[in-house]
Amino acid sequence: MSQEDIDATKAPLMDHIIELRARLIRSIYAFFAAFLVCFYFSKTIYNILTEPYVHVVGAEKATLIATHFLEQFYTNVRLSMFGALVIAFPVIATQIYKFIAPGLYKHERQAFLPYLIATPIFFLLGTLLVYFLVMPLLIRFSVSLQQVNTPGEATIELLPKVSEYLSLIMTLILAFGVAFQLPVVLTLLGQVGVIDSAWLVKMRRYAIVAVVGIAAILTPPDLISMTSLAVPMLALYEGAIIAVRWMEKRKAQDATGAKPGD
Repeated sequence: MSQEDIDATKAPLMDHIIELRARLIRSIYAFFAAFLVCFYFSKTIYNILTEPYVHVVGAEKATLIATHFLEQFYTNVRLSMFGALVIAFPVIATQIYKFIAPGLYKHERQAFLPYLIATPIFFLLGTLLVYFLVMPLLIRFSVSLQQVNTPGEATIELLPKVSEYLSLIMTLILAFGVAFQLPVVLTLLGQVGVIDSAWLVKMRRYAIVAVVGIAAILTPPDLISMTSLAVPMLALYEGAIIAVRWMEKRKAQDATGAKPGD
C-alpha cells in the first residue's frame, strides 16, 4: 500500500472521529442541561415519585425518614442524574442514529427509524406500569405487614428511608423500562432476518424460564415485583411473535407483488 493510499484511509477515519466527538459533546451537553433542570425541580420530582406512597397510606401518615444530614442532598443528586438520563435519552439516541445513518442504505434507515421512536414509548409504558400498579401493590403489601397499637405485641411500623424509597422506584422504573424493550428488539431482529416467528414459537418455553430469571434479577427480592415484571414481559413476547409473523406475511406479499390488504 502506497503512502497516498494510507493518507486516503486516514482522512475518512479522522472525519468519523471528529464527528463522533461532536455528537458525544452534544449528548453530554443535553445530559448536563437536563441534570440542572432536574436538580432545580428535584423536590417537585421527588414529591411526584412519592405520590403512590401518599395515595396508599394517606398524606397524614406518609412519613419518610432521613438518617444523616446530607441524605436528602445525595438523593436529589441521584434523582437528577436518573432524570437527566431519561430526558436526554431521545437526544442521545438521535445522535447515535445520525452517526450511523450515513452508513446505512435508504431502506435500512427507513426500517430502523420506527424502532428508534418505539424505544422511548415502550420505556414510558414500563414506567407508567411501575407508577400506577407495581408501586401501589408493593406499598399496600408492605403496609399490611405493620403491627401498630396491638396490645401485648411489639410495634412494627413502616418508616421508609428517603434514599431507599428512591432506590426502589428507580430500580423498578429502570428494570421495567429495559424489559419493555423486548418486543422492540425481537421485532428488529425479525425485520433483519436474524429470527422468525417459528423460531420464537419454538423457543417459547425457554423464553418463559429466561423471563422469570430476568425478572428475579432486575426487581427487588419480592414476589409482587417479580410477578409484575414477568407477566407483562411474557405478554410482550407473545406480541413480538404476532408482530414478526405480520412482517413475514407482508414481506411474502411484497415479494409476490400483492398488496398487504389483498
